[in-house]
Amino acid sequence: MIELLNKLFSAQSVSGGEKPVMDVIEAELAGACDEIKRDALGNLIAYKRGKSSSPRRVMLAAHADEIGFLVTFIDEKGFVRISPVGGINWVASAYSVINFENGTKGVLVPDADAKVGEYGADKFYVDIGCSDRESAEKLVKIGMRAAVAPQLVELAGGRIAGRPLDDKIGCAVLIEAMRRLEGNPDDVYCAFTVQEEVGCRGARTASYAVMPDISIACDVTGVGDTPGAKPMAVKLGGGAAIKIKDASVICSPELVQELTKVAEEKGIAHQHEILSAGGTDTSQMQLAGEGSVAGCISVPTRYIHSGVEMCDLADVEACVQLFVSYLSR
Repeated sequence: MIELLNKLFSAQSVSGGEKPVMDVIEAELAGACDEIKRDALGNLIAYKRGKSSSPRRVMLAAHADEIGFLVTFIDEKGFVRISPVGGINWVASAYSVINFENGTKGVLVPDADAKVGEYGADKFYVDIGCSDRESAEKLVKIGMRAAVAPQLVELAGGRIAGRPLDDKIGCAVLIEAMRRLEGNPDDVYCAFTVQEEVGCRGARTASYAVMPDISIACDVTGVGDTPGAKPMAVKLGGGAAIKIKDASVICSPELVQELTKVAEEKGIAHQHEILSAGGTDTSQMQLAGEGSVAGCISVPTRYIHSGVEMCDLADVEACVQLFVSYLSR
């Protein structure tokens, strides 16, 4: 899992520029699926044929994009101004190393007179080391994507921290699940979606292409187990989080019950998730065509949208096992 995550992390995938990571995912799925294709928006959909005489269409989804920035302006001193792509935590991003999509590096810093309470896109710039606009324009262009530099650190207790776990950890779960899955009765369509961080756009087009009977996303979810956290039943080390509801979707009660039953029968560590804010690709898959039975298996994660997102590898393995066990029924 660590090796796979390092490969996924190394491919920058700010929303709208996901092709590098899709290339990695396609290579990792080689030989594990009957068909792999991409659509006009950039989604990658891996298909595994079902063995049943009348298979249902089951769609899985994990978003491959990450939050980041777009270059909007370069001033006369060579300082680069940026605009956010997705939900940027400016406090967490301050004084970080930034990688541009062409390999140029810089540091993201607030204006000297900016107060923490005023942090926002208009108070930050990227210093790439240039002293004038002409030299800076040779390295970065207006509209170029950038992101906080990736990192992955192994911690005590089987836990890892870094970025962007959201949602490359979900991609890793589905890659591993597709590798392990054999003899599935239903047709399985595994979508690695684009532009989730800016409105679940990829999931919308992908789900209309698949028209699933059943839809299950895999994404990160918050936890309530840190000092001062808002009370929440989900915790690190508690197992796969079976979503009941978030701000964008009410999951199918029947699917929640079925996933719970599978976890209980197989002895897979699990917990139930109700997320008061935020949403996932589940919301779009649920609404495709005449609608689908929809749910989500989440990876409990601390410090989401920071440079030190944290999860427990035992929870990650529980998510993989739950997907494989459910799809094998």
